[in-house]
Amino acid sequence: MHQQPLTGDQPWIRRLRRWYAVCWVLLGPVPSVLGGRDDSGTPKYWALALLTVLAAGYALVEAFSGSRLVRPVAYLWVLALGVGAMAALPGGGAALFIVSLPQFWILARSPRTAIALSGVAAAGTVAGSTVQYGELLSGNAVFALIGYAAGVLLGLLVHRLVQQGEERARRLGAELADTQRRLAEAHRRQGAVEERERLAREIHDTLAQGFASIIILAEAARSNLEAQPAKCARQLASIEQTARENFAEARLLVGSAPQGGAAPASVARTLRRTLERFAEDTGLDVDAELPDIDCDQRTRIALLRCTQESLANVRRHAAASTVGVVLARHPHGVELEITDDGRGFVVEESYGFGLDGMRTRLAELGGALTVTSSVGEGTRVLAEIPTNGQV
Repeated sequence: MHQQPLTGDQPWIRRLRRWYAVCWVLLGPVPSVLGGRDDSGTPKYWALALLTVLAAGYALVEAFSGSRLVRPVAYLWVLALGVGAMAALPGGGAALFIVSLPQFWILARSPRTAIALSGVAAAGTVAGSTVQYGELLSGNAVFALIGYAAGVLLGLLVHRLVQQGEERARRLGAELADTQRRLAEAHRRQGAVEERERLAREIHDTLAQGFASIIILAEAARSNLEAQPAKCARQLASIEQTARENFAEARLLVGSAPQGGAAPASVARTLRRTLERFAEDTGLDVDAELPDIDCDQRTRIALLRCTQESLANVRRHAAASTVGVVLARHPHGVELEITDDGRGFVVEESYGFGLDGMRTRLAELGGALTVTSSVGEGTRVLAEIPTNGQV
């Protein structure tokens, strides 16, 4: 069984060792000095010199705790022999041995070393007491043996508790590392899911809408190829323009073109071009109020995507004759309203990727989408995007 000395930078360890050092001085060397102050002759000075060596050694070990400059086991040998020698000198006795016992368990690297060196100190204390008092089992000797036995039992118990604590800490550390790994993996998977959803939304709002327009325009151009060649030419030009825009959007999605190309500096100008293309392709009347308002890039893109999706729904489902678009700035943010006079629908029964995509896109900006419609009464789509964090 091995253990590390009780060292470390933790505040509680430093405080514990400081308190023990104070207790050792007050209950060990100081009583020994006071106990021998009335004695005279050479033994008294030997005792003072030996106490000074022990105190200096302990101070050195504490000052360089955790450093390779000082070997704690060497000091423990000095302590074990010194405590035994002190038992034979004036002022010495079992008290110094008892108060020094924790040092063997604090500084030794294994319980075996602590037991052996504290046993040397106990034997030295018994021998010294025998020399001083002239009897083998004096009170000091018995007290030292009892203290040694209690110290071994208590030390082994504490060592066992420390081992269990360390094992529990290692187990908890392994569990924490595994949890962190699984959490990181979950975050990675969640990020991948969110990225797939973002790409799906972008593809639906851009490429899919563009391809749908190309299909409708191509069918119309084929039917007008002989009867209305001029109109067919305009439709072919529109197909070409839509295809170019889809190509640009595809480059943006794969990251081979600068971001932001889908939304120029002026949101009004962007929406106006979109509505002009829609009116030209469908022949519907478009009534637009598009003041030139300032907004950031993400807001411009969100407004454009909501407009494109709403117009695509009008083209495919509404059978409308008129579309109205109103862009306005209010104190709380920006609003975009798109209405049509088409067949309408029951909002609660409508499920589609387009509406869900618009709601998600606006929610990412702290905004909201409101859809109002009823059968035969047309549809109203209201997109609200805040400028101060709340709609």
